[in-house]
Amino acid sequence: MAKPGEVAQRWWLVDASGKRVGRLASDISMILMGKHRPTYTPHVDTGDFVVVVNAEKVEFGGRKWQQKLYRWYTGYQGLKTETAEHRRDRRPTLIVEEAVRRMLPKTRLGRVMLDKLKVYAGPDHPHSAQQPEPLEVGAKE
Repeated sequence: MAKPGEVAQRWWLVDASGKRVGRLASDISMILMGKHRPTYTPHVDTGDFVVVVNAEKVEFGGRKWQQKLYRWYTGYQGLKTETAEHRRDRRPTLIVEEAVRRMLPKTRLGRVMLDKLKVYAGPDHPHSAQQPEPLEVGAKE
């Protein structure tokens, strides 16, 4: 079993252009949780850092760009609603972040795992000093 602070965390670079959101998010969440390691321990953060670029170029299947609705509560009565297409135009990184967040544990440890996800709309990112290694995820096998 892994102990906190014992696991060396790596940095991965994922290009999201042309990838389906669900497949991409499930693979990224596995890496953030550390389930790709043989030393995976449920109560210890054994995951790696993931940098996602080109989040504005992700894909949905079918007519989800027009039909999928995102809802959230603002504190006032009623819910705010927007389509996936509108969200892509307004804030494209939020599509990938929300998909991954919903696949992680809903605990304190899950929030720590989510902090290790860095999502950027374009091809540039400020994490070149960490030397992230390219990783192919979200592909249909």
